[in-house]
Amino acid sequence: MIDFSPLWRTMKEKNVTQYQLLKQGIDNKTLDSFKKNKNITLLTLEKLCRILDCTPNDIVQFVDNE
Repeated sequence: MIDFSPLWRTMKEKNVTQYQLLKQGIDNKTLDSFKKNKNITLLTLEKLCRILDCTPNDIVQFVDNE
């Protein structure tokens, strides 16, 4: 399962708010997808990495359901 909990930690560490992400072009629907661990595009992942100056590992992790 894909889990976006690293995103929230990274945002907190870098003092970036959801409002700031909205201003940078990440829409409400995408923020909702993060909260529900739904699919996002690689373009969105790249945009987040650029905004937060981080790697994909700082945004998403794989959690084995077994």
